[in-house]
Amino acid sequence: MSVAGCVSPTLLKQVASVVRSKNAGPLCLTIDLFFSHSCDYELAVASTGLSTLAVAALYGVQPAQVRRFDLPDILAIKLAMPRALCAGEPGDGDVYGAQQHAPLLEVAL
Repeated sequence: MSVAGCVSPTLLKQVASVVRSKNAGPLCLTIDLFFSHSCDYELAVASTGLSTLAVAALYGVQPAQVRRFDLPDILAIKLAMPRALCAGEPGDGDVYGAQQHAPLLEVAL
């Protein structure tokens, strides 16, 4: 860890202070990534592992379906994309979308 509290390139779960997902309606999922230090936020923003192309591949959607919002004032990144299944539809194992952030935890920055 550096003097400023930031770590060298590593996994998202090691630098994000909050990683969470939730529904944004029955057909859309949002994932919020919050950082405590600006250098960790900047590392994440610049990472190809969090590009819309990489996130789309991780979640099995088209890159054009992933929207990414970089929020430097609050050191956060918000991702939005369609859910694989409508919330509550037969076969949906996560009605609230609360566990959908898990694949991002191991993303290398």
